[in-house]
Amino acid sequence: MRHTTRTRRLRRGSLGVALIATAALVTLPGQLPATAAETPLSQGRTVTSSSDENAGTPARNAVDGDQGTRWSSAASDDQWLQVDLGVTASVTRVVLDWEAAYGKDYKVQLSQDGAGWRDARTVTGGDGAVDTVDVSGQARYVRMQGLQRATPWGYSLWEFQVFGTTDSTPPATCDSADAARGKPASASSVENAGTPASAAFDGDSGTRWSSRPSDPQWVQVDLGSVRDLCKVDLNWEAAHARNFQIQTSADGQDWRTLKEVTGATGGQTSYEVNGSGRHVRILGTARATGYGYSLWEVGVHTTSGGTGPIQGGGDLGPNVIVVDPSTPDLQQKFDQVFEQQEESQFGSGRYQFLLKPGTYNGINAQLGFYTSVSGLGLNPDDVQINGDLTVDAGWFNGNATQNFWRSAENLAINPVNGTNRWAVAQAAPFRRIHVKGGLNLAPNGYGWASGGYIADSKIDGTVGPYSQQQWYTRDSSVGGWTNGVWNMTFTGVEGAPATNFASGPYTAFDTTPISREKPFLYLDGSTYKVFVPAKRTSSRGVSWPANAGGTSLPLDQFYVVKPGATAATINAALAQGLHLLFTPGVYHIDRTIQVNRADTVVLGLGLATIVPDGGIDAMHVADVDGVRLAGFLIDAGARNSDTLLQIGPAGSSADHSANPTTMQDVFVRIGGAGPGLATNSVVVNSDDVLIDHTWIWRADHGEGVGWETNRADYGLRVNGDDVLTTGLFVEHFNKYDVLWNGERGRTIFFQNEKAYDAPNEAPITHDGIVGYAAYKVADTVNDHEAWALGSYCNYTSDDTIVQHHGFQVPVKPGVKMRHLMVISLGGKGQYRHVINDTGVGTSGTDTVPSKIVQFP
Repeated sequence: MRHTTRTRRLRRGSLGVALIATAALVTLPGQLPATAAETPLSQGRTVTSSSDENAGTPARNAVDGDQGTRWSSAASDDQWLQVDLGVTASVTRVVLDWEAAYGKDYKVQLSQDGAGWRDARTVTGGDGAVDTVDVSGQARYVRMQGLQRATPWGYSLWEFQVFGTTDSTPPATCDSADAARGKPASASSVENAGTPASAAFDGDSGTRWSSRPSDPQWVQVDLGSVRDLCKVDLNWEAAHARNFQIQTSADGQDWRTLKEVTGATGGQTSYEVNGSGRHVRILGTARATGYGYSLWEVGVHTTSGGTGPIQGGGDLGPNVIVVDPSTPDLQQKFDQVFEQQEESQFGSGRYQFLLKPGTYNGINAQLGFYTSVSGLGLNPDDVQINGDLTVDAGWFNGNATQNFWRSAENLAINPVNGTNRWAVAQAAPFRRIHVKGGLNLAPNGYGWASGGYIADSKIDGTVGPYSQQQWYTRDSSVGGWTNGVWNMTFTGVEGAPATNFASGPYTAFDTTPISREKPFLYLDGSTYKVFVPAKRTSSRGVSWPANAGGTSLPLDQFYVVKPGATAATINAALAQGLHLLFTPGVYHIDRTIQVNRADTVVLGLGLATIVPDGGIDAMHVADVDGVRLAGFLIDAGARNSDTLLQIGPAGSSADHSANPTTMQDVFVRIGGAGPGLATNSVVVNSDDVLIDHTWIWRADHGEGVGWETNRADYGLRVNGDDVLTTGLFVEHFNKYDVLWNGERGRTIFFQNEKAYDAPNEAPITHDGIVGYAAYKVADTVNDHEAWALGSYCNYTSDDTIVQHHGFQVPVKPGVKMRHLMVISLGGKGQYRHVINDTGVGTSGTDTVPSKIVQFP
């Protein structure tokens, strides 16, 4: 049965004529103005579809409030359009404003999670026009599920509007999960070694903590981050407390009492509490027996939602150091951070220097690990350093191959001696820099180096890579380029050397096919804003000072994430429509960060680091337009995650060519800082994604390193079509480092090392082949192109391993691979071929590339 009200508006280009309403479908023309005056809950929200007819009719057109734009699907019956309202709403009606290609039969469906759907109404025998479908139910997601089309065309909607009510401050819910289980615990005392503090938080009611027989005594747990607390469960052994307090603390030092209990009788009890903290303590003040205090279990529950609207903007936190030319002891500030961070490869310190516009004289800013320096001007020349911005390798005896995780951006350097030294390895981007002189990419003494990446920069003098094994430079200008070891690649670089790959290291393209510069923080007067550059095609040279086509977002549109923030709050901020600005810090999260809204910016400062706990995925991005991920690190947790970063759910198919999602300076690490596990590091399911500089790394050194200890099968898996990667670094995975399943993919520059720690040939042998290719294009793919790819082996556990090839692709006319090399590092293992069964193998201990200029 239909519960609809219909009217018809004629438009230029619409097929058909107005229809007279029948008795069963009463026309109420007076409804339309009232409906138009009420803003739909769906307007401007994240919307996805089963398909889009073409780039001009994307899903977002159906919720943009413009009755002159439309969504249309592919020409088949089983098609759908769904909108994410951002919060759960009481949905009362859905208005479908059909174009001439309308749905004859369709359902309106509701869902709380976007996965499980229930039918709210089924409409049959529809005749187009404007359908107002009355519904009733709680839902966050609303969908039109097409059953049968009325025309040979697809389904087409001018507007899809959802109406109802939503509480801007939804009630908080107390999670049933125990947030304290398995977390670090301590106590004032223990009765004996068999009754440790940890036994009260292990989830086992057969183990217990017990104290010495005196008052007062306490047991406490560290939840890992500040949480909103709602309930504490206590399961006392016979030796219970008569009087006690439930306390909380943000730092484990200053305590606040949430609940004071007197005359308690023990047993299993629960207490509602209201407060926040990272540490929770049970402080016994009077025992009920002559024994100590004894607890079988302590459970801690936290709230989700219900805290009211989250405010954007605010200060940038304690690890962002904002300076201007008059800041006293400025050199000392740089030196203090460098002293702490120079050798702190796997430490927890994170720092961001922000330089206000002006001229800085006599500065040598040395950058250690997890340190970033950025100018706050709209253009690089707004911040002038008469001095140096230095990365060297004295901490590692002149070896720069581990100078990871640091960055410089958006400023000008006038080097003291005419040449600035930037001796880095992977994950150390150099963006929007004007060097008024030369740039030396090698360490003092010209020791080993393994970098690197430059983009949107102007170097007036000569760039000397010297000992750098590989380097990618994009959309820049150089006064000259001298030397190079194996793989030096340039796209859109004015002054780049000519291609000579057959005999030398250079691959050069006049332009970059698609580029989009990284978002960056700047000052507009005294107001912080984030500039979001526009997409460029066939780009060449720097994007500044014009910054054409970009947009500025004020900081109050960002949730400024600070250490201690919870994933629940981060997701609530995203659902509220805020962008994210992660300030420097390490963020342990207990649920997946969900980026569901088109054009959301997720920007990190100071290599902000996200660690998923408990085996969850770190971040999921919906199949929407224009999400910008930039400037942060994802570090795998100790329990295996299926996928650390997923861009688009499985089966994504929307066209994002006009406004692609971009991933820039987003780095992924498995192990090194401790055991880390992930089956997949990055999975791209959406179409048209642009990956511009990433290092996806399964650690070969540090803590928690071993073939199974930090197991990670895949680095990058691409399932979406028309994905472009520029500056792709992926290393050491147990299986394929890159596995490409999507059509029309393109890669420009790829650097890889195979896993050092393969114990022997057996665990890497598959399908009769020894070794997983560093870069595999699936047999089902018909079109793929790649240029300037290098794979190196260094099999330190078994140096007799002979890897069959570095690259594996189907032999088809549309699959074109150019400028490939494989190298044995010091004879630790060998390659039999370069690609498939083609190319001579490496041999002996010579680190001389075996090359293929083109295949097939």
